[in-house]
Amino acid sequence: MNQFLDDVLNGLRSSPKYLQSKYFYDKGGDKLFEKIMQCKEYYLTNCELEIFSTQTPQLADIIIDHHKNFDVVELGPGNAVKSFYLLQELAHKNAIATYFPVDISDNIIRLLQKKLSKQLPQLNIHGLHGEYLSMLTAAKEVSDKIKLVLFLGSNIGNIPKKNIHDFCKQLRSQLSTGDMVLIGIDLTKNPKQIRNAYDDSEGYTKKFNLNLLKRINRELNGNFKINNFDHYATYDPSTGACRSFLVSLKYQVVTVGENETFYFQKNESVFMEISQKYSIEETDEVAVNSGFAPIAHFFDKNKWFTDVIWKCV
Repeated sequence: MNQFLDDVLNGLRSSPKYLQSKYFYDKGGDKLFEKIMQCKEYYLTNCELEIFSTQTPQLADIIIDHHKNFDVVELGPGNAVKSFYLLQELAHKNAIATYFPVDISDNIIRLLQKKLSKQLPQLNIHGLHGEYLSMLTAAKEVSDKIKLVLFLGSNIGNIPKKNIHDFCKQLRSQLSTGDMVLIGIDLTKNPKQIRNAYDDSEGYTKKFNLNLLKRINRELNGNFKINNFDHYATYDPSTGACRSFLVSLKYQVVTVGENETFYFQKNESVFMEISQKYSIEETDEVAVNSGFAPIAHFFDKNKWFTDVIWKCV
């Protein structure tokens, strides 16, 4: 049984039902996420882009102060529109040995290698297709140089808060003393602003979530009727958790795989994704308790978003 099918069946057998957000990113999902990032409500991309477009020399200087030449491993690079600023700066200063973009979508890896080979022909690129932590191990097997790990776009927010320490400890265990990480983290702010970012007026977030059902139909022999589901986003300001769901609009029966049957009640929800928000104090606490030392915080002008630099100790 392939992992995608296994994970989908396990999620739909559970109560309450869930699907894993990492499977959003097929070719169609990649294009829809590009649309989301361009939405007026989705402030995260613009905030982080502001940081990289205006503060990259300072970012690069702090990193190079610690290490003169190193590998850059980017987890979930997307179109690398933000990291490009840093890659360009570091390449200009001859600080990068190899750039390892890591993604579960091989489509992203192919597009990125094609794009960056034209924009930064001097950059040595080695794409890695797979899960983040296992591909960190693969990068270490290719090169024993010091690593700078990029985890941008608030991707770390897709990890439930209760699991964040375990994830960061696992990340630390894959690295060596002196390695560094640069992590983009969305900060707590006005609850309406956060919720609107995950329920845009153009409906791209809804299409993005529903696209996973289309992928299940196409790749796993599913028979989801897409119009029988709607998208719902909620934000809890007391915990900082923004959650996305698909809601069944009627009683329905769906099959997946080899005639595995699932029953959906009217108004039953399927949990799709969490986007966790943090305070600055919480980010520092996670770093220290996971084997890192916080080195620096960079902010957009509104202090809605931060990119933090941690060093392995």
